[in-house]
Amino acid sequence: MKKKIVVFTGAGVSAESGIKTFRDSGGLWEEYDVRDVATPEAWAKNPGLVLRFYNERRNQVIDAKPNAAHHAIASLQKKFDVHVVTQNIDDLHERAGSKNVLHLHGEILKARSSVDPALIYPMKNREIKIGDKCEKGSQLRPHIVWFGEAVPNYELGINICHEAELLIIIGTSLNVYPAAGIVHYAKPEVRKFLIDPQDIPHGSIENLTSIKEKAGTGMQQLAERILSGEIVL
Repeated sequence: MKKKIVVFTGAGVSAESGIKTFRDSGGLWEEYDVRDVATPEAWAKNPGLVLRFYNERRNQVIDAKPNAAHHAIASLQKKFDVHVVTQNIDDLHERAGSKNVLHLHGEILKARSSVDPALIYPMKNREIKIGDKCEKGSQLRPHIVWFGEAVPNYELGINICHEAELLIIIGTSLNVYPAAGIVHYAKPEVRKFLIDPQDIPHGSIENLTSIKEKAGTGMQQLAERILSGEIVL
């Protein structure tokens, strides 16, 4: 049976594909106030603005391509049972070939009913417009977990991390909760690697090695070490 590697990813993984992050200089927070575009209250107040914001993001994702980090993560599947738990709403992990991807914060290329969360639809077009409705007659909204909403996949993410035999944390500031708390459920004895060029406060994560590189470089180097057997699970 293949050993289980869990990779927990954040916006830094997709940044190298040209997808803007919220917190970086020039990122999305500088153009929009989160309260105006990424909360249930914003949706109730101005759904047109919310749809425009996510239509812009969706077009950015569609035009982006997976980078070295996405491909390096997928390459680990040659020898290991790899599960990606991501805070990202893009599909770059899947396009790079990763088979087991859990999206904590939703998926930008899907729409869902605004009255029934179980009604989720793959996007056929690049945009959701006012007047686009689900089968129950309600306006479609982005299939995104907004600030102030519950994270439906949180418990599943906890279970996946708890079963990890090696944990890789990459491209995340580890300060977006509750999602960031998932990494603390990995067993203390399990080896963990944190890839980020910055010093990321990681609290009480045990058995952790920091790799101070950008996502693509750091993940390629780590994947080579794992696949060569230098790092033993």
